[in-house]
Amino acid sequence: MADKMQGRASSARVFRSRIPTLLVSMFATFASIYVAGRLWQDSENRVYLIKELDRIIGQGRSVISVDDTLKIIACREQHKKLSALEMELAAARQEGFTSMRSTEINGTDYKRRPLVVIGIFTTFGRKNNRDAIRKAWMGTGAALKKMENEKGIIARFVIGRSANHGDSLDRAIDNENRQTKDFIILDTHVEAPEEFPKKAKLFFAHAAEEWNAEFYSKVNDDVYVNIDALGATLATHLDKPRVYMGCMKSGEVFSEPSQKWYEPEWWKFGDKKSYFRHASGEMYVISQALAKFVSINRAILRTYAHDDISVGSWFIGIDVKHVDEAKFCCSSWTGGAICAGV
Repeated sequence: MADKMQGRASSARVFRSRIPTLLVSMFATFASIYVAGRLWQDSENRVYLIKELDRIIGQGRSVISVDDTLKIIACREQHKKLSALEMELAAARQEGFTSMRSTEINGTDYKRRPLVVIGIFTTFGRKNNRDAIRKAWMGTGAALKKMENEKGIIARFVIGRSANHGDSLDRAIDNENRQTKDFIILDTHVEAPEEFPKKAKLFFAHAAEEWNAEFYSKVNDDVYVNIDALGATLATHLDKPRVYMGCMKSGEVFSEPSQKWYEPEWWKFGDKKSYFRHASGEMYVISQALAKFVSINRAILRTYAHDDISVGSWFIGIDVKHVDEAKFCCSSWTGGAICAGV
């Protein structure tokens, strides 16, 4: 009897000890089912959302390509820039500034944006040439201002400094400029014939930073310019964002040091020794975008022996509209011509 009682007591203890284990197992099972159900539901939700996105976009794919992603990012960046520019424009209008292309807004006259900045390349000892240009087409004082205000054409003589900085040559230019106020003096440039290509680069960079013009032009100080013909011609090219305009030509590359137009780097131009097409150096014009391009990249833009070749080389590898305009051929004066050598 005692053995039976002990057996029953032992069975009861085993039964009681199994109850918590069973409960824990049941709880774990229900928890697993619950978690699995939630994960399945979340997965179904994700699949549904992806399908809805595909349906809305209408592209039938759930992954946006890298190209599309870059386009979306670029569009967002452009939108931000546009918004910033719109805010700047609104602020500028409140300040009274506006584009030159309209002379009157809401019945009120505003200062116009310049059409072109002309840099007349001169050097020491050529005051007679400068005076002839002032009398012929550039004007001085009130006449110079009138050309700027009414025609939007700014003209300045461009010169560097003497190798002996501050000598009589520099002082003569400074005195002349105090009287006429029609110079761009490039203080960091040493005036020398072989430095003309660098002078062109510095002029375009300086002019682009100083004036917000549509175009920028280089002219020699022995050239007569028909201002009205120039203005009319440039007005027909305002729709071209990157334009390089002039009397386009090519020609032989001279490889002998004894020759007048010797090109030290002649070998870069190929076996035929012929220059690429470029505007004649007597007078040529570039648009604002190209002048800014020169300004930004002036430290790395290569120059050759001549300024017209150098300028032409800068625009060979970029998207530029080359305009071969016979009116810029200064050596042949014809009806409607823009320039003529004197």
